[in-house]
Formats: sequence, structure tokens, C-alpha cells
Amino acid sequence: MKTTYFLLIFLLFGSLQTAFATDPHEEGHDTKESPVDAMLHHIADGNEFHIFGEYSIPLPCIAWSSDGGFMFALSSTFEHGHKAYNGYTLHHGKLMRVNNANFPQGLVEISAGHAVKAHGTAEGHDHQTVSPDGVHTPVVDELKDEKQHGAAVSYNGTVYNLEDGKALQNPGTSWIDFSITKNVFTMILALIILVILFSKVSKAYTTRGVAAPKGVQSLMEPLLIFMRDEVVRPSLGKDWQKFFPYIMCLFFFILIVNLLGLVPFFPGSANVSGNVGFTLVMAVSVFLVVNLSGNKDYWLHVLWMPGVPIGVKPLMTVIEVVGLFMKPITLMIRLFANITAGHIIILSLVSLIFFFNEAGGVPAGVAGMGLAVPFVFALNMLELFVAFLQAFVFSLLASLYISSAIEEHHHDHEVEPM
Repeated sequence: MKTTYFLLIFLLFGSLQTAFATDPHEEGHDTKESPVDAMLHHIADGNEFHIFGEYSIPLPCIAWSSDGGFMFALSSTFEHGHKAYNGYTLHHGKLMRVNNANFPQGLVEISAGHAVKAHGTAEGHDHQTVSPDGVHTPVVDELKDEKQHGAAVSYNGTVYNLEDGKALQNPGTSWIDFSITKNVFTMILALIILVILFSKVSKAYTTRGVAAPKGVQSLMEPLLIFMRDEVVRPSLGKDWQKFFPYIMCLFFFILIVNLLGLVPFFPGSANVSGNVGFTLVMAVSVFLVVNLSGNKDYWLHVLWMPGVPIGVKPLMTVIEVVGLFMKPITLMIRLFANITAGHIIILSLVSLIFFFNEAGGVPAGVAGMGLAVPFVFALNMLELFVAFLQAFVFSLLASLYISSAIEEHHHDHEVEPM
């Protein structure tokens, strides 16, 4: 059980590091959201759990910059982007920082600005923009596509540009976002749930021995036995016990976050497996375990394939090396795409209610609800199956990849050219 706890914590914190570098959701303030924006908002990460209307459950916002040190605040401090604290604010639901050292510290009132270029006057606006060095410059041209070209806030009639936290897609920014977002919170919750479940099962086996399972043990035992007898043992043979804790960590961790994502209210609703950062870390963990466990035969087949003409060996080496990376990439994309697609389809069906209501009033909305609800219920049942299926497929493929790395080969000779 200690090995299981260690692996769970490794997978959790590996996912956290990548999740910190991902963009939270965006949510419109001044304009009506399009259906696509609304759906992307619901499946994306965020700094708070939305309940209804203006009510939400705040989460900790933690940021660090070289010039300002650490910033700690609850997301409710920013009042949905109407206030800034120590130069940070929520812009479209996303934690961002004012890119200017002269912006006032403490808690200040702000309003939505316009994304602007660095020079000239804005069309139809009297405000000025402030460059990072503190120089006030008239705005030449207001950028029409705010999401593409940047974000800004207005304070005392002056527009200040905002910048994202440091991430893979924008490494040159001046601060790092360590906020506990919905996805991070859900991963921590999943870890706590799994520790409690495994602890209870371990205690039950210790105290009850071979007696018939009951309680949590009766829930977990069929899954454990199925994974052991149908996945791990057939794939890994005599070495199955060495990798069994790791495969179980993959299976149950992915399963729990998938199930929590199907709960439409707090503490669920986070689309963790639909975050490519999470699936990336899961895939990287498999990549490391596979290649660090590989024996001499495995690396011989990768780097200098035996049994083929020597002229073909360099080509085979290139193909095998590419395959080393393609395996975890397919794991990452499969899990991410399947979970995200399911959520989008359900949200698309739910949106029919609002489309019908807007087009024909309440009667049409009721008709749309009658059409959408049965399909949504059926798809939720399908998503429940997919939550188990994707955890199973990910674990099965991980077992097969590990098996290929530890398998012993016997070569009587190699075929060499005449």
C-alpha cells in the first residue's frame, strides 16, 4: 500500500505542475456568449466553481513574480474582474497580471478595458494606454479581436495591458501561476478519495483475511480482481506483481477524476481528463516507466533491430525511436479527445433548450427540453460507461507497453546481406 500511495502522489503532483501552466476558462462580461464560447467555458478549467447566477465557490489564487514576490488571494477578491489586487485580476474568469510596474497595489476598482496596440488613439475612445515602462501613450488602433491580440483593464481612464502567467505557450511572461483551479482541486480530491478507499480495503484484508468481502471491500475487490486477472497478469506474466500497484494507480486515478467530471455540481463538474495537461502527465509517466524498465533486448530492438538486413537497420531505428514517442502521444490524445467529445455532445444537446426558447418562446423551450432531456440522460449513461472504459484502455495499453519493454527475446542468428 505504501507503493500505491507514493505512485498516486507522483501522478497527482506531476499533473499539478502541468495544470498550473494551462489556461483557465474564459467567460464573457460585456457581450453575450456564443453557444461555442459557452460550451468551451463549461469544459475548461477555472478559478472558481460556479453555482448559479453570480454565486460561486472561490478557490485560492497563487501567483509569483520576480518583482512582486508571491500573491495570495481567493478568486472572490477580484469580484469577477471588477477589482484588482496587487496588480492581478480575473479577466474573463482567468487570472492575469497588469503588465505595468506603476499600477497601484492593494485592492482597487477597475473596469473592462480594450485590447490596444502600443501607439496612437483608439477609435471612438479618449483613454490612453500605459506601456510597461510607465510612459502614457495615446492609443492608435483598438484591436478588434481581443482574445487573439491580448487583454486589458481600465483604471482611472487609463488602459493597462494584461499578461498571462508563464506557460508552454507563452514562456516569456514575467510571472508564474500556481493557483488551485477546479482541475487541481479535483485531482487533490481524487487523491484523498483513493487514499481513503485503499486504506479501508487494506485494513479489511488485514483484519478479515479470506472472509467474504463487505462494505467498501466488496466494491473494490471485483475491480481489483478483474484488472489483475484480465489485464496485468496476462500482459506482464511473472513480473505482474512488480507493476501491479502502478497500473492500479493509473486505472483508479483516471476513473475517479472521470466520475467526478460527470457530477454537474460542486465538488464535481471539473473536466480533468479533458485537460491535455493532465493526459500529458499520465502519458509521460507511462513513457518513463516503460523505458526505464526496458531490458537489453528491448533497447536492441529499438536501436539496432536484429534479424533484418544491415542496410535496413538505420531505417528501422528511426521508425522504432519515433514509435517510442508515438505511443504516449496516442495515449494522451485518446483520453483527452474521448472525454472532451462526450462533454461537448451533452452540452450541445442541452443548448437545444435555449435555442428553441429563444426562437419560439416558452412553448418552444419546453419542446426543446422534451427533445433534449432523454438524449442527455442516455448520453450520461454512455459517459458513465466511457469513464470506466477509458481508464481501462489506458491501463491496458500501459500494461502492454511495459510488457514489450521487459519481454525476453531469443535470437539464433541475424540475417545479413550476402
